[in-house]
Amino acid sequence: MTAPRKPAAFRIEPEMESRPQRRVAEDQPARKPRAARTDMAVVIPSEVDVFDEPDIEAAVPPPATAPRKRSLLARLFFGALSVLLSLAVGLWADQLIRDLFARAEWLGWLAAGMAAIALLSLLVILIREFLAIARLAEVEKMQKRALDAVARDDPKAARALVDELSAFVAATPETAAGRRSLAELRGEIIDGANLVRLAETEILSPLDARAKIMILEAAKRVSLITAISPRALVDIAYVVFEAGRLIRRLSELYGGRPGTLGFFRLARGVLAHLAVTGSIAVGDSFVQQIVGHGLAAKLSAKLGEGVVNGMMTARIGIAAMETARPLPFIAVKRPGLGDFLSALTSFAAKKDDQADR
Repeated sequence: MTAPRKPAAFRIEPEMESRPQRRVAEDQPARKPRAARTDMAVVIPSEVDVFDEPDIEAAVPPPATAPRKRSLLARLFFGALSVLLSLAVGLWADQLIRDLFARAEWLGWLAAGMAAIALLSLLVILIREFLAIARLAEVEKMQKRALDAVARDDPKAARALVDELSAFVAATPETAAGRRSLAELRGEIIDGANLVRLAETEILSPLDARAKIMILEAAKRVSLITAISPRALVDIAYVVFEAGRLIRRLSELYGGRPGTLGFFRLARGVLAHLAVTGSIAVGDSFVQQIVGHGLAAKLSAKLGEGVVNGMMTARIGIAAMETARPLPFIAVKRPGLGDFLSALTSFAAKKDDQADR
């Protein structure tokens, strides 16, 4: 039998009272502290979660960089060329009217009247184009101001932004209820960031729902047409046509109303957004989503290609939605490809079953 153990005294550290206590005998020699190695990282397990991975779908893509400005020489060249072409057209019209006056007076007056009508129409078209471009520029400014107001939590800037947003979408009937409820709750909100988030939720949520429907319908049409078309050139032409129409419709939905020149500017912004986010090509994650939904087993090869083209149209639509939306996605979740893949796969499977019958 061993001798009974003598009682020992223990010291309780005050800062360790809330943690599990370890009993250490006083007579046990203390361990010398070791110097920490500089080439090793110290990790605290309680503060690190290995399963806490970033959500790729919910991550906000980086904003599109501003397009590079033309050089001064290029602007001078195109400006001088435009003036020369205008003078050439003016001299040609003047000579034509003089020749018609020499032939018959009524022909000269008719040509002069047509020239005046054409000039007046061109002036109206240019005014509308400049107004459309200014409206698209206003959208870009509102997006930047919204991010700035949320970052600084500025109530004054947020109220000015909300007033501008309400006036911008005033012609859209879907936003009437949201604008009315926002006007009732505006005085109760003090924080600028919360006011911007509330404006995004109340005013833009109905428009976001319609935009998702437009994107899905366009993706369905592209998947169906490209599945039955016999030529690859027809597929490319229809995808470009449908993508252009979708960009214009989304801009009109959010109040942009782009003209011809404004449409080209908007399309350039969408392509720049796709290039910056690196999503213009089908990646491995998209292929994994297709395989995970069982697309290869459900559809024929032709309809599978149509679904891929439809999903690329949906990606262009998402980029156009982010470009034409007056506010960036702050309080509302940004839509992703997964929101459209299931519905598009079901649509393609149904069409495949109908074709088999």
